[in-house]
Amino acid sequence: GSRFKNSDILDNSINLIKTKRGGKITWHGPGQLVCYFVINLNNRKKDIRKFLTLIENTIVQTLKEYKIESQSDRKNIGIWVKKDNELKKVAAIGIRVKRWVAYHGFSINVNNDLINYNKIIPCGVKNKSVTNLKLIKDQNYNKLSDKILKNLIINLKI
Repeated sequence: GSRFKNSDILDNSINLIKTKRGGKITWHGPGQLVCYFVINLNNRKKDIRKFLTLIENTIVQTLKEYKIESQSDRKNIGIWVKKDNELKKVAAIGIRVKRWVAYHGFSINVNNDLINYNKIIPCGVKNKSVTNLKLIKDQNYNKLSDKILKNLIINLKI
């Protein structure tokens, strides 16, 4: 994201792709569900915080369908779950709004190799770690993208 610091990179061998989306540094790769969108906010209330909350609620609501309790955090954007008595990030959100059109989106760690997060300080958050859905609850997530899309469309209509 546009707000990352060079000190967020712990391993300079990573393949860094700079973007103009909000947020700091993250990792994308196999085993993640990445949802990027283009949504015109001109036809809605021009409220970026409300739009972020809509995305957060969509992810939390969808994870509930898998019997996974999760939550958002105003200080640390994204979706968090309690695992091993510790809050861990399971989904990252990074959007950009230009002329009230929102784009970029979010990613959910499904069954990705978490080792890549050791090369960065994910989202600039130093004292928390990341996890994936398979480690939280080992079950079939093949329909996750369909459920996320269904819930996002429903929530956009509200």
